[in-house]
Amino acid sequence: MSVPTAYMGNTSLAVSDWLNKGDNAWQMVSATLVGLQSVPGLVILYGSIVKKKWAVNSAFMALYAFAAVWLCWVIWAYNMSFGDKLLPFWGKAKPALGQKFLTQQAALPASTHYHKDGTVETAMVQPYYPMASMVYFQCVFAAITLILLAGSLLGRMNFRAWMVFVPLWLTFSYTVGAFSLWGGGFLFQWGVIDYSGGYVIHLSSGVAGFTAAYWVGPRSTKDRERFPPNNVLLMLTMAVLNTNICAATSLLVWTCLDVAFFHKPSVIGAVQGMITGLVCITPGAGLVQGWAAIVMGVLSGSIPWFTMMVVHKRSRLLQQVDDTLGVFHTHAVAGFLGGATTGLFAEPVLCNLFLPVTNSRGAFYGGVGGVQFLKQVAGALFIVGWNVVVTTVICLVVRLLLPLRMPEDELTIGDDAVHGEEAYALWGDGEKYDSTRHGWYYDDTTHHHRNNNNNNNNNATANAVPSGVTLNV
Repeated sequence: MSVPTAYMGNTSLAVSDWLNKGDNAWQMVSATLVGLQSVPGLVILYGSIVKKKWAVNSAFMALYAFAAVWLCWVIWAYNMSFGDKLLPFWGKAKPALGQKFLTQQAALPASTHYHKDGTVETAMVQPYYPMASMVYFQCVFAAITLILLAGSLLGRMNFRAWMVFVPLWLTFSYTVGAFSLWGGGFLFQWGVIDYSGGYVIHLSSGVAGFTAAYWVGPRSTKDRERFPPNNVLLMLTMAVLNTNICAATSLLVWTCLDVAFFHKPSVIGAVQGMITGLVCITPGAGLVQGWAAIVMGVLSGSIPWFTMMVVHKRSRLLQQVDDTLGVFHTHAVAGFLGGATTGLFAEPVLCNLFLPVTNSRGAFYGGVGGVQFLKQVAGALFIVGWNVVVTTVICLVVRLLLPLRMPEDELTIGDDAVHGEEAYALWGDGEKYDSTRHGWYYDDTTHHHRNNNNNNNNNATANAVPSGVTLNV
C-alpha cells in the first residue's frame, strides 16, 4: 500500500521530515484554547465577578498580565523554563526569537532521564512539531498563571506596582516551578507528576496570590463587607465552557453542600466548585481512570468548600488576608489535593506513557505506589515554600519603589479614579455624586454652563435626581 503524497517527506522545503502536521495542528489549537481561557475568558470573568466600580481595573489587570508575559517569555523566560539546565531548578535565560531556533524540531534538552549507572532510561522529550509551537503553547500557560494570581489582589492593588510585579514573579517564581516539574529539573527527574499544571500553575498561583494579598493589604472596609458581582450571568456563561467530568462532579457536590448548609443554591458557589474540579484534575488528567476522576471531583467539591466556608471563617490568619476571589482555596488547596490524589490513583500503564521514571504508579495500585504519593507531597511543599519566599521578596522590593496598595481616595471611587474610565455609562459604586455630572438630564456638552448657573438652578438640578439615589454610593 503506497503512502499518500501529503505524508511523504520532502513534500516542500517548508516541511521538514520530522514534522507531523496533525501533532502541530493540535498543539496550536490547544494553545489557542488555553489562550482563550485568559483572553477573553478570565478578562471577562474578572470584569464581571467584581463590583462594577472595579470592572475596568480587574479586567485590565488580567489583560496587562497576558501581554507582559508574552514579551518576557520570548525574550528570556521560555528558556529559563524549558531550555538548557543552569541549576537543578532553573534553565539558562536566552531569547526564543530567532528563525533558526523557532523552526527546528521542538526539544526539552534537560529532559533526558538516566539510570543510576549512567545509561539512558528515558530519551529526551522531542515532539514532532517545531519549537515555535512549543514556545507558544507554554506561553499561554505562563500567562494564565499570572492572571489567576491576580484574582487574589483585585480591588486594591496599585496598578503600577502590578506592572512591575508581573515580570519579576514570572522570572523568579514561575520559571523555577516550570523547569523543576516540566522542563527537566530535579522534580521532573525524580518522577513527581504534574500532567497539566496542578502544581506549576494552580498551586503556585494560589500560594503566591495569598502571600501577595498579605503584603498588599485588604480592600476598603465597604468593599470587604459587600462585594457583589456586577454581572452574574456573564460570569456563569464563561465558566460553563470548561466543564469536564471532574469539574461537573465538583460543581454538583459544592452546590449540594450549599443547599444542605445554607439552604440556597449559589451560582457563584457552583462556579467555584467547577473551578476546584478543573484544578484538582490537572495534575493527573492523563494518568487516572474515569472512576478516579469522579472520586477526585467529589473531594474537590467538598474539601475546598470546607476550607473556604468553615476553616476560613475560624482561622485568624485567613481572616487577616483579603484574598479577593478565594484563589487560595480554589487553586492552592485544590491544586495540592489534585497532586496528592494523583499520587494515589495514577494508573501504571498510563504512567509509563508519560513519566520519565519507569514503573511509576499510584498508591492504590500497590508496589512502589506509596513512594509516588510521598513524591507528590514533597513536590508540593517545594512549590509552596518557594512561592512564599520569592513572592514575599518581590513584594518587598516593589514596595521600595511603589506603594503596593491604592490610596484611599482611589479605593473609594474605583475605576474612574484609577483609569479615568468606567465599565458602564452609569454612576454609582463608590463614585461621588455630582449634580453637574449625574443630573437626570445630564449632557456633557452643557457641563460648563451648569457650573455657572445660579443657586436656584442648581437646586432645581438636584431635585431632578431620580428617587432612591443617594449622594454617596
